[in-house]
Amino acid sequence: SFGGAWCHVPFILMSGLTVTSISLTSHTLLPVSAVNKHKPWIETSYHGVITENTDIVLLDPPLVALDKDAPIPYAGEICAFNIHGLEAPFKAVVLNGTSGEGQLRARGLVDCELQKEYTFIIQAHDCGSGPGGTEGKKSHKAVVHIQVNDVNEFAPVFREPQYHAAVTEGKIYDSILQVEATDQDCSPQYSQICNYQITTTTTPFAIDRNGNIRNTEKLSYDRQQQYEIQVTAWDCGQKRALHSVPVRIDVKPVCKPGWQGWNKRVDYEPGTGSKQLFPKMHLETCGGPLSSVRTTVELQTSHIGKGCDRETYSEKSLQKLCGASSGSTDLLPAPSAATNWTASLVTDSGRDSDLIFRFDGRQAAKIPDWVVPQNLTDQFTIATWMKHGPSPGLRAEKETLLCNSDKTEMNRHHYSLYVHNCRLVFLLRRDFTQVDTFRPAEFHWKLEQICDKEWHYYVINVEFPVVTLYVDGVTYDPYLVTDDWPIHPSQIDVQLTVGACWQGGEVTKPRFTQYFRGSLSGLTIRPGKIESQKVISCLQACKEGLDINSLESLDKNIKFHFNPAQSILVMEGEDLENMNAAVRKVSYINSRQFPTPGIRRLRISTTVQCFGEDTCITIPDIDAVVMVLQPSEPRITITGVERLSRPASDLRAAGGIALFQDLHIISTVTRADATAHHTARRPGVLEEIIHNLDYCDVLVLGEELRPGQESLQLQRSALLGKHLDATNSTSGMSIYGVDSMSNYEQVIRQVHYYNWQPGPLLERRFRLTCSELNGRYTSNEFNLEVSVNNSFSGTDKAGEHVNHMIAPPQYMQVVHHPSMIHGLYPSVPSAATVVIVMCIAALVVVVVLGIYRIHLTHQQEVKLAETTKEADATWNDSALTITVNPMEVGGLEEEEEDDEEEDEEDDITSAESDDSEEEVDVQLPRMQRSSKKGQNWDKTTISY
Repeated sequence: SFGGAWCHVPFILMSGLTVTSISLTSHTLLPVSAVNKHKPWIETSYHGVITENTDIVLLDPPLVALDKDAPIPYAGEICAFNIHGLEAPFKAVVLNGTSGEGQLRARGLVDCELQKEYTFIIQAHDCGSGPGGTEGKKSHKAVVHIQVNDVNEFAPVFREPQYHAAVTEGKIYDSILQVEATDQDCSPQYSQICNYQITTTTTPFAIDRNGNIRNTEKLSYDRQQQYEIQVTAWDCGQKRALHSVPVRIDVKPVCKPGWQGWNKRVDYEPGTGSKQLFPKMHLETCGGPLSSVRTTVELQTSHIGKGCDRETYSEKSLQKLCGASSGSTDLLPAPSAATNWTASLVTDSGRDSDLIFRFDGRQAAKIPDWVVPQNLTDQFTIATWMKHGPSPGLRAEKETLLCNSDKTEMNRHHYSLYVHNCRLVFLLRRDFTQVDTFRPAEFHWKLEQICDKEWHYYVINVEFPVVTLYVDGVTYDPYLVTDDWPIHPSQIDVQLTVGACWQGGEVTKPRFTQYFRGSLSGLTIRPGKIESQKVISCLQACKEGLDINSLESLDKNIKFHFNPAQSILVMEGEDLENMNAAVRKVSYINSRQFPTPGIRRLRISTTVQCFGEDTCITIPDIDAVVMVLQPSEPRITITGVERLSRPASDLRAAGGIALFQDLHIISTVTRADATAHHTARRPGVLEEIIHNLDYCDVLVLGEELRPGQESLQLQRSALLGKHLDATNSTSGMSIYGVDSMSNYEQVIRQVHYYNWQPGPLLERRFRLTCSELNGRYTSNEFNLEVSVNNSFSGTDKAGEHVNHMIAPPQYMQVVHHPSMIHGLYPSVPSAATVVIVMCIAALVVVVVLGIYRIHLTHQQEVKLAETTKEADATWNDSALTITVNPMEVGGLEEEEEDDEEEDEEDDITSAESDDSEEEVDVQLPRMQRSSKKGQNWDKTTISY
């Protein structure tokens, strides 16, 4: 430091010839500014290098500061180097203040991986005026740039813990897969991977410097399906990875494009809704780039029922269920006593109660005149199910489904429906009285469905002159319509036939002709109305089909289309993964509560397109089956009161008697016990279920109802608001229509029985049965007995009763049950009294005719013993056994009263007897009772 210092300065004074040396004392001082005139000087920039984990920085150029004040002490010396920067981890030290040499050092260990370079500012300071450095000067600022040299301290590490690849046998790959290792060192020399090596010996694989693994020979799936090798890596500093990485390579057989991951059989449990068919399926394309994929899924159900699983109710029930117009005539009903014209036809009911008639060219049926609709107006409908194939022979004949022709004399066809050369033709010849001009008469349709050997539903709606054909709910207009003149009127009767056409005239012998070959079902005619498309669709709707599970989650780029029956689904998309996801959503659904069990075949066909090509690879079709399991069969049970005993007055009343007032209908199924597989085999568990019924029949057992005297009746109001209808006859009543069991209960409870002239021995027996699915499931036979308990007070019936008792049938036994008699008739005279009085009356009528009854009263005590013996002898001659209640013998004394008391007692007895029978529901006797003079018969049980 030079500030404020003074020094000795020699001066030489010259004056002329004399030089004088002046000596100044040491106390003479000069200002510092006169000595420290210059700032230190350093380079403008420095570049340094430091190796990580060391502290000395090698600078270029070296750190040296110069000062022009040198060699003046302090002023020409360097005292310090100051660093200016954002916490630079370096310091500068002065090695030699005189020479100005300095050194840059790290304050601590530097890490290249944390920071590779540093930049900061440095300045030099001189010593100024003295040791304290006061009044010193600073050099200009210089920039220092330092680079941290890396040390190879990290080994390579692989990015994945293991690698996996799959190859196809028989091919040489340039690269099967690539492994990759990294190094955490900061410099390119030590952070880059310069080499990979397979450490496993004797493997058919090699690896290059970039980590690509390839096979050196063709691999064979039969020889080895999987390889596992170890791979290591070196960085460019020749440091090896501490751990090798495993690589697994699977060998696949030669790739075959097609669907994979699907099951040959899919089981469907009834009642489970929609079930996915291919939840894990995907399309293998063998790596080829595809532009689009089109897949068709087809459900084949032609062998089930009439083409698919449909409701198998009767035609009337189905029409009622679908809201069809009433008044249709079923031309092919099930054979019965009332519908015997179909008895000669060949039926194929199948296992699902689906009534089908098969025609082989030799069968036909005449429809009775009382069945034929007489007034076919300008509007009517003909509907039928038909299954038909190509006709044999080169020149096929007409095959008639329905024909209305002259019964005799002539051979005119008034209207007919027939097939000719796979064309459906409807002929309609109008009468001359209806129209006298040339009008449309023949309507032709040419459709593939007519001869494809599959079931189809045909409906012909006639709104003359327009005729429309519906096939499976789809509308078709005729491709050809021919005109004809109307038919001239005549008095010739017509004949309606099914399966052929009747030729009654112009031949030597009337016969059938133009036979049909195929199958028909549900052939109906409805005059006066045509069906709507909604009803037609309902009548032929399938209850099973394909479905898409979670349709809302289907990718928006997937296009799909169902056919009307939902048996064919077409899906198309461009992205393979989206198509795979879409196909996995395809499901099967069957909405029937009791579906037809068995297999449904599935076929999946696929076409793919590649970029710039029409087709690139071929995807083979796959075939699978849906197995619809057997549903739990319901057991329909009818319960209620089985015996009714009513007075005759109730039967004659305006309301009659309700036969099934306490009726109950339930249905149960047997479910498998869920714990059965844990324990021994256990029976199933009964579970009550709810389902529909389609008819209940009330049959009259024995003799039919006598018209005008007795009948079954049901108020039409009972059917309102329900899908039910009823028919009535002398043989019983039928309630039909698809409706709930509770609605059937309500209606059947309102069935009443009327009898305006109940006979003395009246006993009626009825049988009630119910059905689901047209007889596929039937209930138990519920039998009901109705008896009349009459008490006759007139003398006109007494003789009849006496005659019956004189000569009773040999096979009849009458047994009185004391407990029953006592409980039912507490105020009626004893059984012994009744029997004895009747025997006396019988003897008196036979032996002494015309004797007054008062004489009998006076002679009762005298003749009592004799009468008893004679009565025993009389009864022993027959097979009739009478058991007398001994507890009621005392009642004999009551017979010894006068006539007035007897008459009054008889009246009271009769009234009380009727009242008691109304209170107790038991079986009534076949034998009737007379109220004349105590000849009253109590209830008996008659056994044969």
